[in-house]
Amino acid sequence: MKTECGVEKIRNAVFQAERITGKNLTLPVLSSILLIASGKSLKIRATNLSLGIEIEIPAKIEKEGVVAVNGSVMGGIFSNIIQNENVEIDGEGGNITVKTKKNKIKIKGQPSDDFPTIPAVSGTSFEISSKKLADGIKSVYYSSSVSDIKPEISSVYIYSNGDNLVFVSTDSFRLAEKKIKLKTVPEVPGIMIPFKNIPEILRVLGETDEEARVCFNKNQISFSFDGVYLTSRVIDGAFPDYRQIIPKEYETSAVVLKQDLLNALKLSNIFSDKFNQINLEIYPKEKKFELSSANSDVGENRTALDAALEGEKAELSFNYKYFLDCFQSLSTDSVSIKVKDSSRPMLVSGVSDTSFLYLIMPMNR
Repeated sequence: MKTECGVEKIRNAVFQAERITGKNLTLPVLSSILLIASGKSLKIRATNLSLGIEIEIPAKIEKEGVVAVNGSVMGGIFSNIIQNENVEIDGEGGNITVKTKKNKIKIKGQPSDDFPTIPAVSGTSFEISSKKLADGIKSVYYSSSVSDIKPEISSVYIYSNGDNLVFVSTDSFRLAEKKIKLKTVPEVPGIMIPFKNIPEILRVLGETDEEARVCFNKNQISFSFDGVYLTSRVIDGAFPDYRQIIPKEYETSAVVLKQDLLNALKLSNIFSDKFNQINLEIYPKEKKFELSSANSDVGENRTALDAALEGEKAELSFNYKYFLDCFQSLSTDSVSIKVKDSSRPMLVSGVSDTSFLYLIMPMNR
């Protein structure tokens, strides 16, 4: 093969592809990226068998062909070619030569025959803004389980409900749900994207403002936009019926300023124990909203906050980290906290924002 294209375009494509290459010792070909020169474009492809990406960029093709090269080597080369000019890539005799005005680099190629194909996903499809899609995933994915023991909860679950596309994740200790309203929503019975694939999906989606075309079936999901085609396997199974655990009624409610609560949580964490335990006391009649924590090696802390309170008194303990995680998804200045009793999950949401809710299971005191 012999091709010429702009340094900036191929640099960005190589960086995206290199992050998805696999580090599988039994299948060393997965550490490669595949370069395919044909027609008027150069395609850069990478896969780790769970995720796959193909990026198409315009190029001048003098000789069509396919070559494979180590992804980290190619990434290292283009991170150090800083001039903004054209680059020529020539693959012949098992080696690849990268030429610019000031560089001539020869790289040992790798066998391309064993490179896995990236599935062309067919099935139900719809279009959504890349930003909205990324926002939906980003609002919940931190609540997924990081363990593969229960793959159903080590995922981000996506389904349709009316004119909303709903994103959910849980690790059984907390749960996050985000609703994104769309003009037209297809029937999405439920897709579970593996948690370990989410960071790369977010990274790729975060690099565009384009509309993304989403296509899915029971085995795969794909995202395509602006010359980028990204695929991920999906988990085969049933997501827990999480709606059953959301309390329908609450005994106690509190509204507090988000920044005040965030500062109090961070202060309380300094004195929390090895389980990150923080205690919350809500006494509406006494107008008391107080966070406390104690650590025998450090000391103890009590912080009272101004809050609008209603209902009965409530006391519960929770994991500081679980509470802190949801702040990235709260878009309002005030936070609503609702409690049924000390044994039921606490519900956290933004005041007057029905698109996001967050449940935190209490800890045994």
